[in-house]
Amino acid sequence: MADARQAIFDDLKKLLKKYAPPMTAVSDFGGRYELVSKKAVVIAGRQRPEVYFAAAIIQGAYVGFYLMSIYADPALTKKMPADLMKTLKGKSCFHIKTLDAPLRKQIAEALKLSFEYYKKQGWV
Repeated sequence: MADARQAIFDDLKKLLKKYAPPMTAVSDFGGRYELVSKKAVVIAGRQRPEVYFAAAIIQGAYVGFYLMSIYADPALTKKMPADLMKTLKGKSCFHIKTLDAPLRKQIAEALKLSFEYYKKQGWV
């Protein structure tokens, strides 16, 4: 199981790295890779020095794929690919237990959609 999770993590990390730059990796060690936009923004009336974008983190029985755009705007879930949405287990965490080519493509689509959303919001 550990080898399978590592392979999934490595694949997700490759997808995430396509967004760095302009995003910045704030964690890149072990089974954790997290990206933020270092642009200072105001969200919900609060000044923030950065905005969390996405992450891949090896968990106990899955690899967590975190996508913060759907937390910021839950309406985006309607635009996300259906098979990917079946793995959503919280507000922004997808539990990836197997990663085949179609799901990998859907994750790439979701990242692209999220990046476009961040650009539209002025967060990148």
